[in-house]
Amino acid sequence: MKQSKKTKIIAFTFLLLMAILWIFPILWGIFTSFKSEEEIITAGVSFLPIHWTVANYSELLFNNASSPIIKWFTNSLIIAVGHTILVLIVVSLAAYGYTRLQFKGRDFLFALLLGSMMFPSVVNLIPLYSIMDTLGWVNNLLAVIVPGAAGVFNIFLVRQFVLGIPKTFDESARIDGANEFQIFYLIILPLIRPVLTVVALFSFTGAWNDFLWPSIVLNDIEKLPITPGLQLLQGQYLTYPGIGTAGALIALVPTFLLYLFAQKYFMQSMSLSSGVKG
Repeated sequence: MKQSKKTKIIAFTFLLLMAILWIFPILWGIFTSFKSEEEIITAGVSFLPIHWTVANYSELLFNNASSPIIKWFTNSLIIAVGHTILVLIVVSLAAYGYTRLQFKGRDFLFALLLGSMMFPSVVNLIPLYSIMDTLGWVNNLLAVIVPGAAGVFNIFLVRQFVLGIPKTFDESARIDGANEFQIFYLIILPLIRPVLTVVALFSFTGAWNDFLWPSIVLNDIEKLPITPGLQLLQGQYLTYPGIGTAGALIALVPTFLLYLFAQKYFMQSMSLSSGVKG
């Protein structure tokens, strides 16, 4: 008992230190964004602002025609939400097909799909750009929304969850006259909602934070999402760290709120067999 209590104390202390190390830079950035540029440069190392100001946010949001962060923010929302919806549709249908439908070469095709994960995604950049150019999607938000909709890891994750749902549910529905789409929509889809929430969380965050691909396929400043836009902002305000920090914090808000409200579903889906117990 004493050994168990000691272990818990050590684990709690370690996790507390990790939490402090993680949250301290964020708090530093938040307080820095409310300091004037003069205070940041001349006040030395100070955690809290001496004089609180929203000038950095005002300059960034309302007096910055060359770095339209509101437009970038809107573009990121369109990209992230559109990509997430597309991912949920494609992944859920693919997972259902790989678990419930019987067709020749199904297992081989899935193994081949998993094998594609061995290749780094960077090798796809040139062929993917060529495809986007052929479709006429270069410098179009569709070029950022559509690619990656059939993510192999997401399909694998949802497939493992569906495997934990007894097939007796399907058989009972077929006896009652349900077709494949009705089985998927009325039975499977509600049961896999927890894992789809996690997939949505990962997809939204990945699309929101993506930097490399949007920087390649989008060349109009007005069409950039916020992550590559922050790179331009950093170059423009290199000597103004307060404004740069304010921009980074604005970009952080949606993903933070998403994790905050979706954490219970994230914990629920940690067990891939938690959908239904047979």
